[in-house]
Amino acid sequence: MGASSSTEQNVSSEQREVESLAASTGSISLLQNAFSKLADPQRNAIPLQSLQQCFSLNYENTECEAVKMPDSLLGLLDHLGPAMVDLFFVTDKGGVNWVEFIRGYLKCCGRMPVSALLNTLLRLLAATGGKAGIPLKLEVEAIDDGDYKISGSLLPIDVLVFLWMCWTMLWNSRTCRFLKEKEYLYLPDISPLVLSAVSSCAEGGRGLELWDCDILGLDIQLPAGEFLTWMMTTVTNLAECFTQFVNARLQNCASSEQDALESSSSSLREISPGKACNSCLLTGGRAWAISLAIRSTISKEILNPYFPSDSNATDENLLYRSSLHGRGLSRFWSNIEGYLGPLLILISATSGDANEDSTNSRKWIIGALTHQGFENRDVFYGTSGTLFAISPVFHVFSPSGKEKNFVYSHLHPTGRVYEPHPKPVGIAFGGTAGNERVFIDEDFAKVTLRHHAVDKTYLHGSLFPSQGFLPVEGLILEIEAWGLGGRKAREIQLSYKKREELFTDQRRKVDLKTFASWEDSPEKMMMDMVGDPNRVEREDR
Repeated sequence: MGASSSTEQNVSSEQREVESLAASTGSISLLQNAFSKLADPQRNAIPLQSLQQCFSLNYENTECEAVKMPDSLLGLLDHLGPAMVDLFFVTDKGGVNWVEFIRGYLKCCGRMPVSALLNTLLRLLAATGGKAGIPLKLEVEAIDDGDYKISGSLLPIDVLVFLWMCWTMLWNSRTCRFLKEKEYLYLPDISPLVLSAVSSCAEGGRGLELWDCDILGLDIQLPAGEFLTWMMTTVTNLAECFTQFVNARLQNCASSEQDALESSSSSLREISPGKACNSCLLTGGRAWAISLAIRSTISKEILNPYFPSDSNATDENLLYRSSLHGRGLSRFWSNIEGYLGPLLILISATSGDANEDSTNSRKWIIGALTHQGFENRDVFYGTSGTLFAISPVFHVFSPSGKEKNFVYSHLHPTGRVYEPHPKPVGIAFGGTAGNERVFIDEDFAKVTLRHHAVDKTYLHGSLFPSQGFLPVEGLILEIEAWGLGGRKAREIQLSYKKREELFTDQRRKVDLKTFASWEDSPEKMMMDMVGDPNRVEREDR
């Protein structure tokens, strides 16, 4: 068959070229197995219907976290498979042959710049929307050398549907081993992401009221070029949702039915992500938004609690929660001490009335990601980090490269009674001592945010809408700390805690057998001091 003919003498140069490109992606064996499973042996080609079915999505049960799901979403997902095949794979009378199968795969998952991958996603949205009958104002224009120019505009509801389409592809790739095809689709609340695109791309978007904004009712045009720029700066990893989906579906087709049965029968954590994690600050939508902005293994680790798995990732990753473990820096420290992996800190606060029923309160959530454990130091430290505005609108503030004041975490000094110039006790991110961009006090009662002009460590931008130039003191509602170093970092922390507990127990114990007699015992010394504390004893020489 075509998948195995590359070793023969009559292989064309075209086939060698595409196979070489596929081999550079590390997927040549996957493509060979998938082709052998899908292809018609007589025609040595994949029937069009089989390839469409391979990439088709059809969910019957959906759970939406907050925003009402538009009716157009399910129609878009129903036409995703046929649109992909028409857009990327060239067919003839017999179907898709081996060379065109590889060529189509390279159009989806080949080595190309991030801008080209994101451009491909927008082309897929336009093609799928056309098949589903969704009126989109996107225009795709072909240019030389296979490049395409995207013009036109998007509405906020179009952005919502587009991002949910990308999430669904990621969800399918992560759950295909655990859930049946039509069993369940979980849609997180991604309103802050959509508002981020609106405020960044639309004319007049920065002056939009973002606190209580109805995304489905917004009639604002987002230019396609501006939207592509926003994706490149804010959600860089969005294209990986598509590439992971393509590889997972081909892997699923290449696997035997017996493997699929064994995988589906394996034990897994049967939970609803919306119900299990919505009580936390780090909801599914917020975790996905953060994962789209960071390019490392952390982006996968942060999403583990929101996909079916064989372990309880929520308990493993959540190290501290103020409402659960108690407020204050000491409580926080006792839960995160010894954790040497990346840490994500989330702070929920209000800059208005703390009363939950108050209409004047402005609740917001910010976050800070550190790539190392916390240390008790009276100066700034760290090698890298990122600040996030998470709610009501999402923004990313990466390192600027000018300074390295990433983290400050200082507890009360031990062993010293007086300090002439005491350093502030608390946690901070960015800025300088006494002029921090984000400062959390010792009691975890208040958080102070300052204008980005005081900070040269992180990029400029407001941490919540209408932050202003003056310092803002917010009342803390909740603080969470999530460990993103994987199971190994958690095991190292647990061993550290056990070792510290052992040392503490040893220091508390006094073994009387080590003293030779009553004269040498600590009880005798104490009795003598109580009886006559002013008595002077001469040392025997």
